[in-house]
Amino acid sequence: MTAEIITIGDEILIGQIVDTNSAFIAEELNKIGITVHQISSVSDDNAHILTALAEAESRVDLVLMTGGLGPTKDDITKKCLATYFNCKLSTNAEVLADVRAFIAQRGVALQHNHEEQAMVPSCCTALRNKIGTAPGIWFQKNNTIFVSMPGVPSEMRKLIEDEIIPRLLKRSPLHVYHKTVLTTGFSESAMAQMLEPLEEAMPASIKLAYLPSPGQIRLRFSTKGTNKIVLEETVEAQIDKLKKILPEKTIFGYNNESLASSLQKICTDNKLTFATAESCTGGYIAHLVTTEAGGSAYFAGAAVTYSNQAKINSLGVKPQTIDTYGAVSEQTVSEMAEGIRSKMGTDISVATSGIAGPNGGTDEKPVGTVWIAVSTKRGTKAKKFNFGKLRERNIKFSALTALNIARLEALELTE
Repeated sequence: MTAEIITIGDEILIGQIVDTNSAFIAEELNKIGITVHQISSVSDDNAHILTALAEAESRVDLVLMTGGLGPTKDDITKKCLATYFNCKLSTNAEVLADVRAFIAQRGVALQHNHEEQAMVPSCCTALRNKIGTAPGIWFQKNNTIFVSMPGVPSEMRKLIEDEIIPRLLKRSPLHVYHKTVLTTGFSESAMAQMLEPLEEAMPASIKLAYLPSPGQIRLRFSTKGTNKIVLEETVEAQIDKLKKILPEKTIFGYNNESLASSLQKICTDNKLTFATAESCTGGYIAHLVTTEAGGSAYFAGAAVTYSNQAKINSLGVKPQTIDTYGAVSEQTVSEMAEGIRSKMGTDISVATSGIAGPNGGTDEKPVGTVWIAVSTKRGTKAKKFNFGKLRERNIKFSALTALNIARLEALELTE
């Protein structure tokens, strides 16, 4: 089965909001073996919507739409659908009861436009919306299924999970199974060369995709079939082979995990604490750490010491160290790491100092030069990196590299 996703709304086309609905829908369809042929956005215009519906019908088996089902005058999707399927809008008693119950639960007065939400094309199947007033709408024309959903992401997701996916599975019970292995420490080309024997011996039913990003490579194993348990076992067998090829500690997690969540698990499981001293990363390491729920169990805090004076005042870096070696140096970043670990009383600390760019580089220390230090009771180690000339990339690479260094150090402390 092939599908097309259509988002409706001027707010998407003018960049006022970002279309996250399509990404979610595409991911959920992929899980059940439905291939997305096209994703498009159209304006709140009757002719534009009708043209998009006709074109989609000519090329796919399933059309999923979001947006334009609200109670205001610019929400015209229902009227367009009634026109396209040549039927009238009429009140659906079950939907009306849902709307009245939802409004009563919110403790607000029922308005006429609330009740208009229960007006749906008479030729459709209404899909009950449990967390909003606009129902989903399901049609079938010839060999194509059309489904229209609210644009509100939470309402759309609920309808996808509770109503639409179960109905589609009854028609085509095909599963797609993905498992993503998260790795760090190698370039994409080096990783591909290491895994060439694995790929050559891999069953044709499994695909391996390389998904590089700053500081890491995600290896996505994919397969499809009707027996989900068999799919999982087949992929796990390949991952077991992968683990025997890659050096120990190269894999830091799976699927939606991150370097920060991996570090958090190691530290919380072993009652280790962590702190950061950041210059060129500007608090980005701390941001990544605190993005993960539960970080307070091990993360003591951070010092963003951007200026030399801040490094001296907040972390105890010696003025003569900066005068002699510079802020971007092994000596300075080591004292930063030791200073924050001492002040925070943690088991592990990392520090960064570098030239993120685009200005500030010299022949000796070009843009992209970054020193990263890690400090524990076993001592302090520092290493120099060069991540290139792009400022945002430098900051991300520096932060992720620092997290990985902390992860590896935490693993050593537990051995």
